[in-house]
Amino acid sequence: MEGHDPTVVIKDALSRALVYYYPLAGRLKEGLNRKLMVDCNGQGVLFIAATADLRFDQLGDAIRPPCPFLDDFLYNVPGSDSMLGSPLLLFQVTRLKCGGFVLAVRLNHALCDGFGIFQFLKTMTEMARGATAPSIPPVWQREIFNARNPPRITRLHQEYEEVVPETPNANMILDPNNLVQRSFYFGSNEIRALRGHLPPRLAKNCSRFDLLTACLWKCRTLALNLNPDDVVRLSCVTSMRGKKNGDKELIVPLGYYGNAMAYPAAVSEAKVLCESPLGYAVELVRSAKAEVNEEYIKSVADLMVIKGRPRFTEPGNFIVSDTTRVGLEKLDFGWGLPEYGGLATAMSLISFYAAYETAGEKGVVVPICLPTVLAMERFQRELKKITQLPNVYDIKDLMIMSSI
Repeated sequence: MEGHDPTVVIKDALSRALVYYYPLAGRLKEGLNRKLMVDCNGQGVLFIAATADLRFDQLGDAIRPPCPFLDDFLYNVPGSDSMLGSPLLLFQVTRLKCGGFVLAVRLNHALCDGFGIFQFLKTMTEMARGATAPSIPPVWQREIFNARNPPRITRLHQEYEEVVPETPNANMILDPNNLVQRSFYFGSNEIRALRGHLPPRLAKNCSRFDLLTACLWKCRTLALNLNPDDVVRLSCVTSMRGKKNGDKELIVPLGYYGNAMAYPAAVSEAKVLCESPLGYAVELVRSAKAEVNEEYIKSVADLMVIKGRPRFTEPGNFIVSDTTRVGLEKLDFGWGLPEYGGLATAMSLISFYAAYETAGEKGVVVPICLPTVLAMERFQRELKKITQLPNVYDIKDLMIMSSI
């Protein structure tokens, strides 16, 4: 792609990909009982071409979240960010002085999950490199997640409970406009240190996601300095992709680019979580994830109808999403793989895990939001303790099969 203008190439690829993904060029509207629908009116998406007076090497660690240049690399067009009636996608290509460029994308999450937007972007890369059709045809089929008739809630959904704390604590609900954010890297040494806090039985069978999620939940709760009897939640974004309907076909067909996930919640009193060994939190995370199956998803769909599309619980909640398998770091528009591919920032009570390589080591970077500098300092102290103190158990002889 040497000698080609990335702005022209990517804009053309976007235009051609939207022919196959035409709902993304429409607008969301709301029907009865707050049901969301797409008006496929062909109004299009937003595309911005920009230049920046800096070189890539001047960015340093700024390419990993939280990105301090986000407002420059992804301009918020006034009036474009409403849930309803606004463009569903915003693209910005920013050319750098060195010849490199930054591609930033904003998505209305009601239309796609991480795998869905990756599938669309992958189609764009194929178009940019000369393809005339996507290698995986897009599948709409939103009806596979329709509510039953009559709808019936058959599972416990603590992620959507209406909660009003009896003794309000200012840190139970974070102000999205007043947050301190930092990112933390977890490589093999940090993960090994965390495993050392688990008994051998649990360390053998615990995935890296379970381990890291339990650690962050506990450290974050300690940092918030909540009331001992406050109830805290950990919601794991859990994908239904790859899961089967018993021994039959896949629940989510290949090519489906909508949302195919649930938010099962682990729940604990703050005092119990903070004072218990790390294994306590790990077991809660594992149990919450194990709840998700076809019946659970149907129950969520029915709950949305019965309760009118409620929001997830906010007080005391911490939501984590693993994006390390989405593949954003593998998107190649013709200039090679990106230096970083992933989300640019955390969002209030939501953190994500992004694949990140530093000094030749592949690991995970996680941005964390907290309400004050003091809370962030407490979080760092707790994290340092749990990742650097001597192991409680000797795990040097364990064979671990684990991936986030």
